[in-house]
Amino acid sequence: MRARRRAHNRRTAVVTAVLAVFLLGFTTASVLLGGVAHIAAADVLPAALGLRTGLADYLIFQLRMPRALAALLSGALFGLAGALYQRIVRNPLATPDIVGISAGAGAGAATVLLLAPAAFTSGPPLAALAGAFTLLGAVYALSHRGGVDTYRLVLVGIGLSAVCTAYTNYLFTIADQNDLAVVMRWLIGSTNGADWQGVRTLALGLAGCLVCTALLYRPLSGMALGDQLATGLGTRVRPARAAALLVGAAAAALATSVVGPIGFVSLISGPIAGRLVGGERALALAPLVGAVLVVGADVLAQNAPLISPVPTGVLTALLGAPYFVWLILRRRHGAVS
Repeated sequence: MRARRRAHNRRTAVVTAVLAVFLLGFTTASVLLGGVAHIAAADVLPAALGLRTGLADYLIFQLRMPRALAALLSGALFGLAGALYQRIVRNPLATPDIVGISAGAGAGAATVLLLAPAAFTSGPPLAALAGAFTLLGAVYALSHRGGVDTYRLVLVGIGLSAVCTAYTNYLFTIADQNDLAVVMRWLIGSTNGADWQGVRTLALGLAGCLVCTALLYRPLSGMALGDQLATGLGTRVRPARAAALLVGAAAAALATSVVGPIGFVSLISGPIAGRLVGGERALALAPLVGAVLVVGADVLAQNAPLISPVPTGVLTALLGAPYFVWLILRRRHGAVS
């Protein structure tokens, strides 16, 4: 037993180290290659430290570093949010982007961006949190009848997500046309335009969500065995579930408020982490997996051989949509058989 645990610990350490190396490499590539303008490698560090002024300082410190860090931090938040929801509901489809939490956050942030642009600095994060929590309450109320029905939760979430999308589309018809291009790109999911204020929001949000997740880790481990067994072991299931749902919604909302609802990262991060280190430790590794996915997609998006950079959300959708279809088909096949 101890030998198996030591082997598992070594595997987790190796996987974490490899992912960290990939993350460092992708982040460095994002800073060096993240645009059409070429910057010599020798100029990167002085510009990043503010020791050099001019074009290199502007491109590195004001554009590329905030974008790379926003991709890293938002990916970690999306990965954490998805793994939390999958652990709580015990359904691989029950992630914030599928059950509508991200759509609610996007609708809240879009309201501020289109109707109250003067509140642009602090408005979107607060509005995204309000939208996410409102939709979470609606989904939970409509799907909770004597217990959480995962199938009903997913269906209710998809329906309410469609309502939020319709509301956002309505905003486009009454908003100032000059703001639509920026907001449309943001709604697809893009790290372009991220600034240091957004990076601070993401960093503080990630730190808070990680602390809350650490405090909930033991109850969540018990809940993975089933509500009845967890209750028998002394876990207060309902408060723990409610707290974890709020933490996951906050993580998804904060990430969405800065980079938009980058799709499918929360859906695939947890399963990838589970494949690498096992389901028991997937929750701890999912933020790192999400960060690698978003930063890697951002590097590819910025350097795609096209006329203009591709929004990061387009590439993550190309990766995540086939997995989502496969999950649906697998569950349908299991139900039929």
